Amino acid sequence: MKLTIIGGGGFRVPQVFEAVAAAGAPVVIDELCLYDTSTARLGTIGAVIDQLAETTARHPRITTTDDLDEALTGADFVFSAVRIGGTEGRIIDERTALDLGVLGQETVGPGGLAYALRTVPFMTRLAERIKTVAPDAWVINFTNPAGIVTEAMRAVLGDRVVGICDTPIGLMRRAAAASAPLAVPGEGTVSFDYVGLNHLGWLRSLAIDGVDVLPALLASDEALVDIEEARLMGFDWVRAIGALPNEYLYYYYFGREAVERISATDETRGEFLDAQQRGFFDAPGPDPLASWLRTRHERESSYMAESRPEGEEGERQASDVDGGGYQQVALDLMAAIATGRRSTMILNVANAGLVPALPDDAVIEVGCTVDADGVHPWPIADVTGEMLGLMTQVKSAERLVIEATRTGSRELAWRAFAAHPLVDSVGVAKTLVQHYGERFDSIGRLLDGR
Repeated sequence: MKLTIIGGGGFRVPQVFEAVAAAGAPVVIDELCLYDTSTARLGTIGAVIDQLAETTARHPRITTTDDLDEALTGADFVFSAVRIGGTEGRIIDERTALDLGVLGQETVGPGGLAYALRTVPFMTRLAERIKTVAPDAWVINFTNPAGIVTEAMRAVLGDRVVGICDTPIGLMRRAAAASAPLAVPGEGTVSFDYVGLNHLGWLRSLAIDGVDVLPALLASDEALVDIEEARLMGFDWVRAIGALPNEYLYYYYFGREAVERISATDETRGEFLDAQQRGFFDAPGPDPLASWLRTRHERESSYMAESRPEGEEGERQASDVDGGGYQQVALDLMAAIATGRRSTMILNVANAGLVPALPDDAVIEVGCTVDADGVHPWPIADVTGEMLGLMTQVKSAERLVIEATRTGSRELAWRAFAAHPLVDSVGVAKTLVQHYGERFDSIGRLLDGR
């Protein structure tokens, strides 16, 4: 089988190689094709992968290209992980929002909407090209903002595009591990209820052998200390809502604190990653693999540093840093579809009536079973109250921004920013659209009809 990575010069691509080349990998990839518009980045990442390949007994043939049709031809799976605008664009996303006193973050709030405005047009064109060149391929989307991008691509490709994220399944696995001592001894069969949008969701039940252990987990300080999300949000808050939130809900629940902490730091996350990745790609040194490993660990250890107490910004627990990650989610999804071996996952899929308050074609994030016939979302418990309210409000902003990219409407873009719960003023929303349009030529052209 052929796996094509769109964004093949991306920093984290070697992790995908590690997953597909690992001993006992559940699916055999014969060709790993890396597509990128930057041949220099492809060369550097290729050098890292070449070193990794020296330590693996079996690995796929690696090909690289800057020709999209060549990359897509014959692909069984297409994995999308691109960053339109690069890390420089992320810096502008963050700083433009922070300058106006609202959250500057890659995928959440106005930064995420700006990212969508310049990314959705490219991803829509990519979907159209996949439909023409590789119509039978399954598309696995990790390009952020993943929920918005997946929803836009589904308009072209339908059910053959699935959005992935590693944070919800990581939350579920951490909760299951922490709950094991609280469960009645048995076979250990796990089921759960998770619902939300990408980077906005909740684990609402966790059953081991049919018994919901989440209430006991929430009541135990000893158990909660091993769960990153509970530490971020506070034990008292997760008990108050009766659920474990996705870690990105920190930005909604503690928006004021997040803005203050990010604003007070010397550099935003985007500025940190920009400097770090420039250093790696400009001078990988005589041992690119060792340089890549050091850079990766530093990057992952400092993930969401603004949410941790002062002095502990780089002290993420090892279980949170060294987990399977997005590459394992992608591999599990490919394996289930290719081999028919059923897999339990949390994925970005069409709502299709699961949350009646949302449109059927809206993309939500829920538990699913995946097999050779595709992705099968699970029934979920009713979503009500503040969870439904937040999902509805954020989804309305997401759908408005998608429509703005389709129509080039500045008014729809303004409405999208104004609808988002982390933008507290219609006037600020209008200024955000204006400033992003001035600072990104692609956004300016889109909204001005150029």
